Amino acid sequence: MFLPQEIIRKKRDQLTLSTEEISFFVRGVVDRSVSDSQVAALAMAIYFNGMSTDERVALTLAMRDSGRIMEWGNWHLPGPVLDKHSTGGVGDVTSLLLAPMVAACGGFVPMISGRGLGHTGGTLDKLEAIPGYDVSPDLPRLQRIVSETGLAIVGQTSDLAPADKRIYAVRDVTATVESVAMITASILSKKLCAGLQALVMDVKTGSGAFMATQEKARTLARSIVDVGNGAGLKTSALITDMSQSLAPAAGNAVEIRCAIDYLTGKSRPKRLHEVTMALAVQMLVLGGLASNDTEARVKLERSLQTGAAAERFAKMVAAQGGPVDLLEAPDNYLVQSRTQVPVIATQSGYVSAIDCRALGLAVVNLGGGRRLPADRIDFAVGLTELAELGTPVEPGQTLAMVHAHNENSARNAMAEITAAYAITDAPPRLPAVIHEQIH
Repeated sequence: MFLPQEIIRKKRDQLTLSTEEISFFVRGVVDRSVSDSQVAALAMAIYFNGMSTDERVALTLAMRDSGRIMEWGNWHLPGPVLDKHSTGGVGDVTSLLLAPMVAACGGFVPMISGRGLGHTGGTLDKLEAIPGYDVSPDLPRLQRIVSETGLAIVGQTSDLAPADKRIYAVRDVTATVESVAMITASILSKKLCAGLQALVMDVKTGSGAFMATQEKARTLARSIVDVGNGAGLKTSALITDMSQSLAPAAGNAVEIRCAIDYLTGKSRPKRLHEVTMALAVQMLVLGGLASNDTEARVKLERSLQTGAAAERFAKMVAAQGGPVDLLEAPDNYLVQSRTQVPVIATQSGYVSAIDCRALGLAVVNLGGGRRLPADRIDFAVGLTELAELGTPVEPGQTLAMVHAHNENSARNAMAEITAAYAITDAPPRLPAVIHEQIH
């Protein structure tokens, strides 16, 4: 018989917890025999003293096993169950692109996504800009949608990794969110609940990322790959750049439009395409749908060129309650802002630096994100036509287009965006789009 306080004491004293001790504590989190103060105490002890890889695997599996796990055996899927997860960023619509691309190549993607957090956009918020789209289908319906369309993008249900929800809520108010061990367990426990066979992790680095330095991003990526593989899930990671918005748009409806333009071939921004393809290639290779990167890239490009990926996306939207003709007539469904105002460059030169986090916060302040969990989101607001690093500009040239609810909020956003852009005489050295791959 274990005691929660003795488990806390052991980690406080920098000792290694056994699998049995970790499992006992997590069970107590769910049945509430462990108090919030005890969760907070252990979280703080882990924050300061860390966890070994074996401890992280044990914590991840215990959190996974705290609720239901999707079983796919009875569905007789003719391909592997795969997923991708991102640490979050600005203008990151890759989930909306690669999930239907991978599905068109024979994979099955039950993607459990989240809402916006701080300055970063949330995939669920973006999808809810589509009228009728249900992000919370029950488990049987979710599995049916995946089996029929190849993909579903949904939110975490109450019966999937319930321990994670309570632990995260405590971490959020006790300054222990940044623990790499607990970030790892939080991400992977939810992914393991989906019954995956392979996972590709997108760890962002740069001014718009939670892991601002490449060293911190590498530490998290290494932890996720080691723990994922240690838990029996084929896992790899890419460290990708978030020193500027990944897409030329940031917001909810505006990013859905960007995704539709990409899938239908109207516009495929270069950096967005590079990151999307790199992640999707890894998914196909890890899932055994391609023998190497070259073969995977050919299959993915074909899914775009033939319209197969766009068709998969349209089927998913319709299956989850959205309009059947969204791709043909997006203007009929996606709301547009009342006020659209350009942010104008006042000097000549080159865009040499962008405070990407400030761009994300500008979207939040426009109403496109939340300050409090209960806040309602204005799906119409956001930013488009975002100038990239290295862009040569002249006075009067547009740096961004602000989509706002009214003139006052537009003016505030214009000031924030102007401050976020640095323009210098010399062109900057552009960062790599893909920094590193972790196996």
